[in-house]
Amino acid sequence: MRTRSTAVTAALACLVLVGAAVVAGDSAAEERSAAEVLDEANERMRALTSVTIDGVTDVAGGGGYSIHVTTDLTGRCTSKVTWDTGAGLEQIRIGDSDYVRPNRALVEQSGQDVAGTQEQRFWAKTPAAEAQREEGLIDCTHDFTSFGTVTKGKPAEVDGEWAIVLKVTEADDEGSFTFYVAAEGEPYIRKVVYEGPEYHSTTEFSAFDEPLNVRPPAEADVLDMSVLGR
Repeated sequence: MRTRSTAVTAALACLVLVGAAVVAGDSAAEERSAAEVLDEANERMRALTSVTIDGVTDVAGGGGYSIHVTTDLTGRCTSKVTWDTGAGLEQIRIGDSDYVRPNRALVEQSGQDVAGTQEQRFWAKTPAAEAQREEGLIDCTHDFTSFGTVTKGKPAEVDGEWAIVLKVTEADDEGSFTFYVAAEGEPYIRKVVYEGPEYHSTTEFSAFDEPLNVRPPAEADVLDMSVLGR
């Protein structure tokens, strides 16, 4: 499914290219350059033990999607991707194992006959090493890095709270990221907006360092593909 592959690629790019922050009202922070503030924020985000990520992406030519991820940034996470077509894919990754469950629409769009069937109940258990990103599966890890030219913008509100705005322009000038960073407390990234020629995305971050409750599905609902020989 070409549309799904394009959307997933955009999602992964959006999730990987993350970083920036400055504490509003802190005179020391105000004296630092935008690039220094960005580096400090990247370091703080890399130190997280867990985070929740919600993103919405519009792809040029169609194929938009939304994604919800909760991860410990190492090897334990859950994700759900929903495309504009109605197709959806859920994933639970715990260490070396992936548990994957497509919805009925995704199964149908893959070319399989779903006549007379209901929503998918079972999860397929497969080795995480075999995961294919173009199929909608993600990695729990994310590389919080920055690049391009960084400039400071005017403060803005995110969910009723003030945030410092940093804009990063790519070297080729074809795309830009706008980072909204918490103005009080820890310099967490609250939102990132990407605008480019191929897609536009908005990604929000929450539940920083909160306890993570990621568990495998009920055993009765799991089909171990290694046992089934597939």
